Amino acid sequence: MPAVKPYDEMHAEDGSVREHYRTFSSWLDRTPKDRVAQKRTEADSLFHRVGITFAVYGEEAGTERLIPFDIVPRIIPAQEWQHLAAGLRQRVRALNAFIADIYHDQNILAAGRIPAEQVLCNGQYRPEMQGVDVPGSIYAHIAGIDVVRAGRGEFYVLEDNLRVPSGVSYMLEDRRMMMRLFPELFAQHSIAPVEHYPDLLLENLRSVAPHGVNDPTVVLLTPGAYNSAYFEHAFLAQQMGIELVEGQDLYVEDEFLYMRTTRGPQRVDVIYRRIDDDFLDPLAFRPDTMLGVPGLLSAYRAGRVTIANAIGTGVADDKSIYPYVPEMIRFYLGEEPLLSNVPTYVLRRKEDLDYTLAHLNELVVKEVHGAGGYGMLIGPAATTAQIEEFRQRILRNPEKYIAQPTLSLSACPTFVDQGIAPRHLDLRPFVLSGSEVTLVPGGLTRVALREGSLVVNSSQGGGTKDTWVLEK
Repeated sequence: MPAVKPYDEMHAEDGSVREHYRTFSSWLDRTPKDRVAQKRTEADSLFHRVGITFAVYGEEAGTERLIPFDIVPRIIPAQEWQHLAAGLRQRVRALNAFIADIYHDQNILAAGRIPAEQVLCNGQYRPEMQGVDVPGSIYAHIAGIDVVRAGRGEFYVLEDNLRVPSGVSYMLEDRRMMMRLFPELFAQHSIAPVEHYPDLLLENLRSVAPHGVNDPTVVLLTPGAYNSAYFEHAFLAQQMGIELVEGQDLYVEDEFLYMRTTRGPQRVDVIYRRIDDDFLDPLAFRPDTMLGVPGLLSAYRAGRVTIANAIGTGVADDKSIYPYVPEMIRFYLGEEPLLSNVPTYVLRRKEDLDYTLAHLNELVVKEVHGAGGYGMLIGPAATTAQIEEFRQRILRNPEKYIAQPTLSLSACPTFVDQGIAPRHLDLRPFVLSGSEVTLVPGGLTRVALREGSLVVNSSQGGGTKDTWVLEK
């Protein structure tokens, strides 16, 4: 069976340059190769100087490394972005409605649209949140929705990241880098800005403060400097002009949350948390951790502090819940989904399990709680031994896995050691829910730098590109 040629972001099927890439392509053709090489080296040097690194778990040598940055941008025309943005807003509205419902009336479960045990027995479902009202019924204040293109260029949602989605700092720094290195390109293109994201994020966080708080204090809660995304935590706190805090900097008294400062205690109204549920409150969740704040859940349940994202959102970004998002859109919004899911086999179902086991060499199999490109099998790229080892894993716990067809992800020209060559990529736009649902144009484009690789995650050797949404 011949391999399907991936959709090329820059070139049409006849080899001509797509209209929205023509200005850039013309610039690239007339720019000396040694100047481009010099700019790539300059970019690496600047990223090192700023300290934009990513911690890679499991590597013994040099756990901190630079995320490779590619200077060929991913360009999206205005009309395509309008469709994509509308679909993303629709999806996040439905996801928020779903989370509010499952912690209150559970109408979607009563209607039989999603199996109740799939939700209520899910490891990410938090019974402690049942009946808890949160400001605006917003649970996923910051969502990173992973989108891919396949086929003839159709967009598909690959997964929803609603717990502590990361990567927005790289979106911002990639844009800064391109503007610094190639100001002439920005003079030639009408590119929608992204640098206002920290202001938009802060505005959204302030808008969901507890009732009656007019001038809320917002903090960013980090697990500390050893976390893989610590650079981003520090970066965003600095950009928003808020305090970066660890659990030891906070305490609860009379169901109010306070921050220790040199001027004495200061009440905290909104926490942008970058810590998983399990570590937020040792009195409520894991008692063996000191990353969180004892008593935080009681203050939260009393409505004295807002946590973004809300405790318990993880159930909606579980990969076993993902197949039901189109049904959520129909159920809560009465609309048809604007963006399609990737067809998904849920291996707790016998027919899906049987099909997957018979076609492992053709499918991508993922752990439902997996992240970062770990715990997955890419059948067409796996050896017979790897497939058989994964088969045994599935048979031991089929409910822990889903499977999807191996999509031929779109490709974009990318600078590699051999020159310019196509590499597969995805896109993570960041959708903010506050008094309204908003997003900046673009997102984080991640690119698989190894030839033929479909794994774009930074932890698996992927790189990033600047994402340009054209305004006209």
